[in-house]
Amino acid sequence: MDFLSDHQPELLPGNKKLPPVQGAIEAPHGTTIVAVTFPGGVVLAGDRRATMGNVIAQRDIEKVFPADEYSAVGIAGTAGLAVEMVKLFQLELEHFEKVEGAQLSLEGKANRLSTMIRSNLGMAMQGLAVVPLFAGYDVDREKGRIFSYDVTGGRSEEQGYAATGSGSIFARGAMKKLFREDLSEAEATTLVVQALYDAADDDSATGGPDVARRIYPIVTVITDDGFRRLSENESSEIARSILERRLEQPDGPRAALL
Repeated sequence: MDFLSDHQPELLPGNKKLPPVQGAIEAPHGTTIVAVTFPGGVVLAGDRRATMGNVIAQRDIEKVFPADEYSAVGIAGTAGLAVEMVKLFQLELEHFEKVEGAQLSLEGKANRLSTMIRSNLGMAMQGLAVVPLFAGYDVDREKGRIFSYDVTGGRSEEQGYAATGSGSIFARGAMKKLFREDLSEAEATTLVVQALYDAADDDSATGGPDVARRIYPIVTVITDDGFRRLSENESSEIARSILERRLEQPDGPRAALL
C-alpha cells in the first residue's frame, strides 16, 4: 500500500475514480459473516449468496478467505472491492513476513486492515462500502480473537461472537442464545451454521444451506495448528443435521441445536 501510494495511488481500491452517477450504483453485495471463539481457537463462516438490489447475483460466492496462516477475513459489502481489498491485505502480510522474517502480530494485522478500510471511505460515500470481519489465533495470548469494523475503518474487538452484513442482527441473536465459554470446536462450527440458518430465515439477502444445489456455508477454523477450511462434506453434514432437527422441532430449542 505504501509503495502504491507513492507511485500509483490510483491503483488502490479506494482511489479509483468513478464517473458521476445519479442514484446508487448497482453492484453485487456479499451479506452475512459470523464468527465465534472457543477454547483453543476461533471459527469464521459466511453464507454463499450475493445480491444486487432485489436480485440474487450469485448463489455460491466465497466470502471467507485466509489472510495468512493464523488469520482470516470474511467480507460483507460490495463484493468486487472487498475481494480486491482482501488480496491486497494478503499480499501485505506476506510481504511483511518476507521482509521482517517474522509474522505481524494479530493486533498489527487488525490495525493494518483498519487502514485499508479507511482508504476506501470515498467509495463508501458512493454506496460501495466494504465492512469485513477479521478473526485469527493470537499465538502470543494463545486464544482466538475477533475484530469488527465500520465503514470509516474504526475497529473494535468482539468478545465471544460477532456478525456483520445484512443478516447480522438475526445471526447475532441466535449466537447470543447459543454461545457458551466452553464450546468445543464441533459445537462452535455447528453454532455458526445455525446462526447463518437463522439469518437466512429472516433476511432475504442471506442464503441458507441449499441442499438441492449442494451449496453450503463456508466454515473455517483457526487454531494453533493454523487455518483450516472445512470440506464440503463436513459443512454439508453440519447443515443437514440442523435441517433434520428443525424438521423434528421447528421451534429450535437449545437442546436440539447443540
